[in-house]
Amino acid sequence: MRIFLPMDSAAKSLGAEEVAAALRAAAPEAEIVRTGTRGMIWLEPLVEIEMDGVRHGFGPATPDDVAAILDGTSTKALGPVEDLDWMRRQSRLTFARVGVIDPLSLTDYQAHGGLAGLRRALGMSGQAIVDEVKTSGLRGRGGAGFPTGIKWQTVHDADAPRKYIVCNADEGDSGTFADRMLMEGDPFTLIEGMAIAGIGVGATQGYVYLRSEYPDAIAVMTRAVEIARAAGLLGADVLGSGKAFDMEIRKGAGAYVCGEETSLLNSLEGKRGVVRAKPPLPALEGFLGRPTVVNNVISLATVPVIFEKGAQHYAEFGLGRSRGTVTLQIAGNVARGGMFETAFGITLGEVVNDLGGGTRSGRPVKAVQVGGPLGAYMPVTKFDTPLGYEEFDAAGGLIGHAGLTVFDDTTDMLGMARFAMEFCAVESCGKCTPCRIGAVRGVETIDRIAEGDPAALPLLADLCETMQDGSLCALGGFTPFPVMSAVTQFPDDFARQKEAAE
Repeated sequence: MRIFLPMDSAAKSLGAEEVAAALRAAAPEAEIVRTGTRGMIWLEPLVEIEMDGVRHGFGPATPDDVAAILDGTSTKALGPVEDLDWMRRQSRLTFARVGVIDPLSLTDYQAHGGLAGLRRALGMSGQAIVDEVKTSGLRGRGGAGFPTGIKWQTVHDADAPRKYIVCNADEGDSGTFADRMLMEGDPFTLIEGMAIAGIGVGATQGYVYLRSEYPDAIAVMTRAVEIARAAGLLGADVLGSGKAFDMEIRKGAGAYVCGEETSLLNSLEGKRGVVRAKPPLPALEGFLGRPTVVNNVISLATVPVIFEKGAQHYAEFGLGRSRGTVTLQIAGNVARGGMFETAFGITLGEVVNDLGGGTRSGRPVKAVQVGGPLGAYMPVTKFDTPLGYEEFDAAGGLIGHAGLTVFDDTTDMLGMARFAMEFCAVESCGKCTPCRIGAVRGVETIDRIAEGDPAALPLLADLCETMQDGSLCALGGFTPFPVMSAVTQFPDDFARQKEAAE
């Protein structure tokens, strides 16, 4: 008997280790394979038992459910996991192996298509590798949406004795967890993607900057790098090609601003994590002053499937200039939270109401914040907006890292606007005045609005404009998105505060 059970952090927090212990005690002869999560967090811990080559799910499981699961009488039987609506409707490219394989089994990885992309890339020139990424239409999945191939081209063309690949795994946005899920559930795909990037642009060394709040991801990635190096996937002779690429895992100290690429590079160099002025761009003067590719986990982890199946295959998914798939992370007050990978183009309303099942509280949805704590609050009237970079920008929002946090009709949007300003004030690196001072003044101004000061609302709008135009990075520059979207889309919440004061 083969039993599959996630060792993902989310599953562990919901009792997966206790279920694993119960399974080992009840079925000592069974092979228990620890995997990543399938992304259906409301069903975790999800036990899967292989029957005639098909994996059947049971969940959410508790230790008390184990006996019934094993003897076939469980009321938590879900049927074949791949046939579940959540799984069947996805276009899993980046996450194809997550939840399916043992994350630290290189044999499993290769049996499910792993290393095919790297082997193909090793037979290509650096320029051909860069051109393939350009053709795919892949854009940065960390938030900015910048074309990945253009960034690679800049580093490829730079003349320098040494170049670097840096993976930004400092996933600090609230309601986001795709990077963590990928690293815990399929670490070799990130390693493979970084190796392809290195060979493509002429970099021989890579670093994964991983947030300290992810101990399981750090452990899995560290072990995966050791396994990859021992197997010849990393080092002076990658897969016997004569080409060199190696990498290390580096741990951050928990600063939100280190998710910004130049702050990350400063931290990686052992300096204080503060924003650098640009230019020069990291692609020309990045880590240790050398040309550096800085990409998000999902961006780099998507590269192997592009080379395995071809750039055109990947580009066939999506909408407009948003090609490929988006890894939606559905969280907050929602009935079915989790990770759902699909082609760009799905509407916001379909994500929240259909996939997410509406609010967990059962009350009407009031707002959805898309893109983390710096994302705009989208009202129900904008639920027909398709998920695409340009489409969301036209609607006054941003996709960012594709995290969606759902709020019901009891939410006070003035309070949420205040939280955004306070978050910026707490997390600011202090390098630039609009962010350092503006966020503090923003909290004070919103408090004045709450007290009924009629002059405070136009002052807040003016302050947000200054922050947006004058901040060095997205922390100060994007904080106005949640603040002003709350003001413009939910004016009654601000008017009520004034009425209460009167």
